[in-house]
Amino acid sequence: MIYSAAQRRKHIRELQHYLQTVSMIYSRIPMVIPDGIFGAETAAAVRAFQREFGLPENGTADSATWNTLVRVYRGYLNSAPRSYNIFPSSTYILREGDSGLLVHIVQAMLSDLSGSFDNLSALDVDGVFGKKTAEAVRTFQKLTGLNQSGAVNSPTWNMLSLVSSHHNHTDR
Repeated sequence: MIYSAAQRRKHIRELQHYLQTVSMIYSRIPMVIPDGIFGAETAAAVRAFQREFGLPENGTADSATWNTLVRVYRGYLNSAPRSYNIFPSSTYILREGDSGLLVHIVQAMLSDLSGSFDNLSALDVDGVFGKKTAEAVRTFQKLTGLNQSGAVNSPTWNMLSLVSSHHNHTDR
């Protein structure tokens, strides 16, 4: 069977994709953009990968390099979930009138908790911090002994994250 140029580009692009992801974890491996061309940048990234993992530095994707690269890539993807710090800072305050992903997440957490707290009403999860969201935040703050501002500051976020995390782990 003949190995076509299109198949070669596809395999090189796959190699570059793995290298690109691994370079985000290992800073000594230069970032490559998957373009399907095995040029000087890809060869340099392969050599850096080989150096990082104690393989012969030949700049080619031989079977030992390929197998190690795939193992490292899959090992990262299948590792324990990484935490994602979404709350901007300890001084940030999310309040009525705000909108976006963070509001959506807060609403989803509060809505999820409404089934476990009698005084906490279910909430529309629409990403808009309106009066109902502010009231739900105030109720949550009251239930957890926080200052009842109706805004989400760092202490409220931390308590909401803690209670939501605990709630989700005990529901399994």
